[in-house]
Amino acid sequence: LQALANLKPGCLILDIRMPAISGLKLQEKLTERDVNWPTVVISGHGDIEACRKAFRNGAIDFLSKPVDEQDLIDAIQKGQAALASATARDAERRETLALMTGLTPREREVLSLVARGFATRDIAAALQVSPRTVESHRAAIGAKLGTTSPAEMTRLWIEAEAAQ
Repeated sequence: LQALANLKPGCLILDIRMPAISGLKLQEKLTERDVNWPTVVISGHGDIEACRKAFRNGAIDFLSKPVDEQDLIDAIQKGQAALASATARDAERRETLALMTGLTPREREVLSLVARGFATRDIAAALQVSPRTVESHRAAIGAKLGTTSPAEMTRLWIEAEAAQ
C-alpha cells in the first residue's frame, strides 16, 4: 500500500487469494484511500458474492482461473482506457479550476448568477449595479474563460463547483 504513492497510476490485477492480504481486502483499502485505479480481479475460487464485492469496490472485470490470455488482455485494455478517460477528466477539472482562480470575487459572483440562468438586468438588480457594469464583468469573464456563451460558462461553473 505504501509503495503505491510512488507508482504511476495503472490497471491493477488482483487475485482474491494473495499471500499477505486478499485481493478484495486490498481493493477495499485502496478505495478507502481514494486510490481509484481500474482493477481486474482474478480468482480460481471466486463465487458470486466475491464477484459482487469486487464490482461494488470498483472492479472493471472479474476473471476466473485459468484466465484466458485474450480475456486478460481485453480487461487490461479496458482498464487503460478507463484510466486515460479519468486522467483526461482530471486534467480538464484542474484546467477549469485554474481558469476560475483567475476570476475576481465579483466576476465569480456574476458567473454564479449567469449559471443559475439570471439575465443581465436581473444580475444587475441582485448585485445593485448597472446592467452596463454586469456586461463589463461578463466580457471580462468571457475573456478569461475563453467563451462568451452562457451555456459554456455554466458548464465551466458547474465543473468547478463539482471539483471543489
